[in-house]
Amino acid sequence: MSVVIVGGHDRMVCQYKKICKQYHCKAKVFTQMSAQLSKQIGSPDLFVLFTNTVSHKMIKCALDEARKSNAQVVRCHTSSGAALIDILKRQASAANA
Repeated sequence: MSVVIVGGHDRMVCQYKKICKQYHCKAKVFTQMSAQLSKQIGSPDLFVLFTNTVSHKMIKCALDEARKSNAQVVRCHTSSGAALIDILKRQASAANA
């Protein structure tokens, strides 16, 4: 499964990728708005939006791309590693059900 994480803290990027790797997911992490964000996102299976640490413009861009690729979107107010683990556990259990 491929995951795009939008938002979060710059210092947590390596942790986010490590956690995703433990759940056998490929991850792209965007903590800052880049010029060509919509072209870099691709078409993942899951979008994780850490809404506390992201601009409205980034959320809008991510949601537009999610609609195009028909991906699932999970919004989370906290941007901790534990929150990401919880999201990935729920996604894994939903996929197995």
